[in-house]
Amino acid sequence: MDYEQLLDRAFEQLPNLAEEKVDFKIPQADSLIQGNKTLLRNISQIADTARRGKDEIAKYLTKELAAPVTVEGNTLTILTKVPASTLNEKIHRYFELYIICKECHKPDTHVQVVDRGYTTIVCEACGAKYTVKNS
Repeated sequence: MDYEQLLDRAFEQLPNLAEEKVDFKIPQADSLIQGNKTLLRNISQIADTARRGKDEIAKYLTKELAAPVTVEGNTLTILTKVPASTLNEKIHRYFELYIICKECHKPDTHVQVVDRGYTTIVCEACGAKYTVKNS
């Protein structure tokens, strides 16, 4: 075989990365405003999708919304009125900062080290490491 034929054969055997399907979707907030409180009824689903703890997400939302937050079972209670659109923006931002890899854009990350006010995020898919400020 000559070079051209070997090259064609090699390209045929490569996976087509452009056609790789990504079925990951950031969950939408299932929220309900009751009086002066907002209930996020699907915090467990969000935490499972993020592969992070509910308390970590609650801590982030506390800082972002400047309101006290409590977690009881599958419900996160925010002690102020928060529109669903704002809650969805904050959850989407959390995923962008702390879940989705900045290199390969996959959600397969985990927290490795917390040191001096910074957290190291490690991507299990591509091996990328980067630091982010603690939530």
